[in-house]
Amino acid sequence: MSFSGFMIDMDGTVYKGADKIDGADEFVAALRSRGIPFVFLTNNSAYCRRHYLDKLLGMGFDVTMDNVLTSTVATIRFILSERPGKKVYPIASPEVVRDLEDAGLELSYDDPDIVLLAYDRTITFDKINSGYRFIMSGAELIATHPDDLCPTEDSYDVDIGPFIDMYRKLCSVDPIVIGKPNGLMLEMAAREMGVDPGGTVMVGDRLYTDM
Repeated sequence: MSFSGFMIDMDGTVYKGADKIDGADEFVAALRSRGIPFVFLTNNSAYCRRHYLDKLLGMGFDVTMDNVLTSTVATIRFILSERPGKKVYPIASPEVVRDLEDAGLELSYDDPDIVLLAYDRTITFDKINSGYRFIMSGAELIATHPDDLCPTEDSYDVDIGPFIDMYRKLCSVDPIVIGKPNGLMLEMAAREMGVDPGGTVMVGDRLYTDM
């Protein structure tokens, strides 16, 4: 069989928490040796893109920044292209907020056009409540990804999905969700590799977000 490229999930597929899954680095090395393009995709928007590159490098993967695409990066690109000039209220970790600023998004903490919901391990009642009030005042809800749970070394942590459901119920909104399995992120990954998405392979661990 012939493949134009591989899209490879990260959490639960090549590692669980800080533990690399056996054989994953050898698989990536085989792709590299055969000249098959690949991109690591993660819905996990708790950290910046550099964090995931450093994690992969530390586990022995032969990768560069061009091989890593996060749901945060995909969401930033979506807002810049589809919602230009819109002000964003971030529910996100401090390092992800810095990524948003560095990308040129205008952040607002009093009158946003968009509430951006990421996987925020520093989330507080004030952030949740502010997001609710902004949405009820007309702000659009955009979420980085739909995952309910995030794999850890020995279990799972609560992810972003329950918070999306909470805002759906409280605000009667239909949010835009950027990450896998939304085709937007997969199309971006194909463009990163310079290939036709129709010939790519998606490698993941969960049907409801990866396939």
